Amino acid sequence: MPQKTIILKSTKLLSIAVLFIATTFQLNAQKIKIDGVAVVIGKNIVLDSDIAKFKQEVELRSEGKITITDCEMLEELMQQKLLSHHAIIDSVTVLDAEVNSKVDQSIQFFTQEYGSLDKVIAAYGFNDLDDLKGELYNVQKDNILVSKEQLKITEKVDVTPEEVRLYYNGLKDKGELPEFTAEIELAQIVMNSEPTIAENNRVVKELNEIRQAVIDGSSFRMKAIINSKDPSVTQNGGRMEVTKESGFIKEFKEVSFSLEKDEISKPFKTLFGYHIIQLHEVNGNTRIVSHILLQPEIPESRLKETQLKVEEIKRDIEEGKITFEEAVKKYSDDKDSKNNGGVIINNYTGETKFDLTRMDPAMYARVNDLNEGGFTDVFYDQTRSGEKMYKFILMKERTDTHIADLVEDYVKVQDLALRKKKEEIIEKWSKDKIKDTYIKLGEDYKKCSFQKNWKKVTIR
Repeated sequence: MPQKTIILKSTKLLSIAVLFIATTFQLNAQKIKIDGVAVVIGKNIVLDSDIAKFKQEVELRSEGKITITDCEMLEELMQQKLLSHHAIIDSVTVLDAEVNSKVDQSIQFFTQEYGSLDKVIAAYGFNDLDDLKGELYNVQKDNILVSKEQLKITEKVDVTPEEVRLYYNGLKDKGELPEFTAEIELAQIVMNSEPTIAENNRVVKELNEIRQAVIDGSSFRMKAIINSKDPSVTQNGGRMEVTKESGFIKEFKEVSFSLEKDEISKPFKTLFGYHIIQLHEVNGNTRIVSHILLQPEIPESRLKETQLKVEEIKRDIEEGKITFEEAVKKYSDDKDSKNNGGVIINNYTGETKFDLTRMDPAMYARVNDLNEGGFTDVFYDQTRSGEKMYKFILMKERTDTHIADLVEDYVKVQDLALRKKKEEIIEKWSKDKIKDTYIKLGEDYKKCSFQKNWKKVTIR
């Protein structure tokens, strides 16, 4: 039991937002009949169907390594609802911009998992993008409340080197030292393959012709469906809602907010290609617009030219004519890594290290056999925005799977010790708050044996 609880907490802390979102989607998609209220905490409720779906999600995402009872799952959900309830009591502030940012991240996450936004909407049974965003907004707002309340409770918690040492030795004495998986640090040199000036001019000319046709009476929506390279156009006809806080690219928002009602912009460029926008409605700080996206074509000869240039750069580095870092500064087109020696940042953690076992399969296949200092072959890549490029990757550092060592892994052990201390603080906080929080358990769950006194039984 204790080991299962530890694993569950770790899993939930890492992916609670994903679990809440995915489960909420499933409840929406399958239209599950509510079969009863499991518990009421303050003004928050947990349904029987919530428990079933969260159990399923935990087991699915742990690939069957974690099994959990209804009572254990309910206690985890009650903990979240307790935090959410007291976040509101403590006047925790959640800004719309924060929530919208998380909503955009969630949409990107699920779009990557399913392959397209249309598939996400269809898979989870939403009517359209607005319906999806509305549900995500509520879920993410609650997640942020919980996170901020946890931060508020633990903001002054820290660990000393002595506490880290005692924590490590305690695990060692019990034979429970964690195993750290293989980690790598990567760097890259990227060279984009750009369209010709003539091709850019052709695209701008085509957009101007479409713009004039709409001014003369043609349907913007039909022109978008026929011409636009935006993959979501089949779902929304190029129509979308834009706020200053939403995740649209800067140039797109600036043009959207510069137009008068019914006005159509002139062609403008973003990293996705060239656009025109028509403004339909102004609702306070929200603009309802439609857009058409065209992307310049890059001929094979241009792509081949880029490939040969990148292969030449790689040879020069291998022959010692230039260092990798010098080549990054001189040649690389990747804005995110150009000024830090080409080092690739892990988008999920914000750090430079990657867990080798959790990498994208395509990237894993390229780098798995590399030793420190080794290079991949030059290969073709393309961003979601349509940028085409050739690149190669350097294995800067590599640490194989190993049992935790206090010296070599001090920062990681320190993080684990701090996490444990914070969990203990939150546990103590929870036990205190349960005493003066309204809690009503459903009859079916009064027989559960909980770790905390959710039943408010008087202890003599």
